[in-house]
Amino acid sequence: MAEKADVWQGTLALMVLRTLETMGPQHGYGLARRIEQTSDQLLALNYGTLYPALLRLEQEGFIRSRWGSSDNNRRAKFYELTEAGHRQGKKAIAEWEQATEILARFLRPAAEA
Repeated sequence: MAEKADVWQGTLALMVLRTLETMGPQHGYGLARRIEQTSDQLLALNYGTLYPALLRLEQEGFIRSRWGSSDNNRRAKFYELTEAGHRQGKKAIAEWEQATEILARFLRPAAEA
């Protein structure tokens, strides 16, 4: 089995925004597990990376949090997208699509370029 990779610089916010968009409100543990699941277990997400990212997204107004109960009746903080978060997610997706198109040009064999 391949070794898990760390989350790439600059991608975690997009992964969080997209996960909240598709899954609805989630607590931190659920977000981490879903991101790892979506990566087909190829990414390793540590909580020392996730929670500061969640705090930053909340401070920027892209997500909001509320306290609630998890599936196992434990107190947990749930995160959800704001309207600004929806807009930021769309913007970030467009930026990453453009970046990957540019990078793909450099990765093509010289005969195709």
